[in-house]
Amino acid sequence: MKNHIVTAFRLTLVMLAVTGIYLLIVYAGSKVMPTKGNAEIITQNGQKFYANIGQEFKSEKYFHGRPSSVNYNAAGSGGSNKGPSNEEYLETVQKRIDTLKMTHPGMGNAKVPVELVTASGSGLDPDISEEGALYQVKKIAQIRNISEEKLRDLVKNQTEKPFLGLLGPSKINVLKLNIALDQLK
Repeated sequence: MKNHIVTAFRLTLVMLAVTGIYLLIVYAGSKVMPTKGNAEIITQNGQKFYANIGQEFKSEKYFHGRPSSVNYNAAGSGGSNKGPSNEEYLETVQKRIDTLKMTHPGMGNAKVPVELVTASGSGLDPDISEEGALYQVKKIAQIRNISEEKLRDLVKNQTEKPFLGLLGPSKINVLKLNIALDQLK
């Protein structure tokens, strides 16, 4: 009995050391990232927005981000937990594709970027791909009476390259893109 208690105590100390070291590595790693592990707050027209959390844009004159399985509620982050073989999930995605094609008739049979019709694992992803933004350019240009070329340049300028040129894909923060869109003359 005494042997088991001593062994359990030693194992507990080893696991505390291992998890403590892991936490220190994660914490130190977050401090070298661009936002230093903190939220990025943007103040626009006296209102605060978190650039790290997906925002819902209902107006047709703005770029839209990924759908949210939690209705853009940061207090309830989470996915739908439905896999790609789930019939209900497939119906939801197909409805999103149909709606997107209806609201963007100028795109014809162009491939719909996946992030415009599927929610992320957290339901709060603030970013889309460059392709996702470019898919929406034609409609926004028409609504805002801005040239498509000017919007394509805006999308290109707002595209964030991978961290250190290696980590992750290129992406566009939808909130920042829409703020820059409002500032276009």
